[in-house]
Amino acid sequence: MLIAAVLLDRLHGAGLTDVTAVEPVEGGMAALAGIATRRSGPPLFVKAFIDASADDLFAAEAEGLDALRERGALATPQVVLATRDVLVLSVLRVRPAQEAFWEQFAHALARLHTSTVHDRFGWERDNWLGRYRQQNAWTTDGYEFFAQRRLLRWLPERRVQAALDERDRRALERLCARLPDLLPPQPACLTHGDLWANNVLATEDGRPALIDPAVSYTWAEVDLAHLCCSPHPPEAKRFFDVYAELTGLDDDWRTRMPFIQLRQHLAVIAQFDHDWGAAQQVRATLKPFR
Repeated sequence: MLIAAVLLDRLHGAGLTDVTAVEPVEGGMAALAGIATRRSGPPLFVKAFIDASADDLFAAEAEGLDALRERGALATPQVVLATRDVLVLSVLRVRPAQEAFWEQFAHALARLHTSTVHDRFGWERDNWLGRYRQQNAWTTDGYEFFAQRRLLRWLPERRVQAALDERDRRALERLCARLPDLLPPQPACLTHGDLWANNVLATEDGRPALIDPAVSYTWAEVDLAHLCCSPHPPEAKRFFDVYAELTGLDDDWRTRMPFIQLRQHLAVIAQFDHDWGAAQQVRATLKPFR
C-alpha cells in the first residue's frame, strides 16, 4: 500500500486530481510504478522514486521516448506529464509470448539502428541510466566513447570500488586499451541504451513498444548485447537470427557480447547492493586481461 499511496500523492501533487486509485505493478529495478485509475479518461502508467530524484531525470526519459518514436519510428508510450517527482505515460500492453512478435521487433530494432547512423558518439546532454547519470559528451571516436563514458566512468562509484579490487580495475583499463582489437569498427546510431526484455512491451494493436530508455548515439551492439546477455524468453530466440540477417552481422558477433555487456554489469553494481551476479560476470570477462 505504501507504493500506491506514494504514487497517488505524486499524481495529485502534479495536478492529476481525477486519479482515484493506483495499482502497483512490478518489473522495474529502481523506481516505483503503477497503473492509475481516473474518474474520467483512460488509465495511466505512473512512475516515481520514493525519495527525491534529480530535476531532469524524468524529463530526460521523456525526451528519450520521443526520440525513439520520432527519429527511429519505434513505438513508445505517449508522455502525458514529466516533472521532477513523477512520470506519467499512456498504458501499454504486456507483450505476447510469440515468436512472430520478436521477429517483428527484430525488424523494428534493425530499422532504428540502420536509419539513424550519426557522425558522432554521444547525445545532446547527459541523461540517466537508472539513478545514475549517463555521460554523453560528444566524440568522433567510438572506442574512446565506450571506454571513457560507458566503462571507466563507473570505477569511482562507491559500490564498484567495493566490488572490484585493484587487479580487476587494471584489467578493465587494459581491456579498454585493446577495444580496437576486440571489436570491429562500428558507426554510431540511435540506441535505446537499457534494452532488456522487461523494457519490451506491446501497443494496443500488438506492435513492439519500448519503455525506460537511456538513449544516445553509440554502437548498435550496446542494445544487442543487453538483450543477448540478460534473461529473455524462449520465444525471443528467433529475434537474434533475424536481427543479424537484417543488419549484416558477422558470424562472430556473439563472442564480443560479453565485452560490451560489461557496461551494464558495472552500472548494476554501482546502483544496487545486490548485483545479481554482475561482479562475478565482470571478473570472468576480465580474466584474460589480468
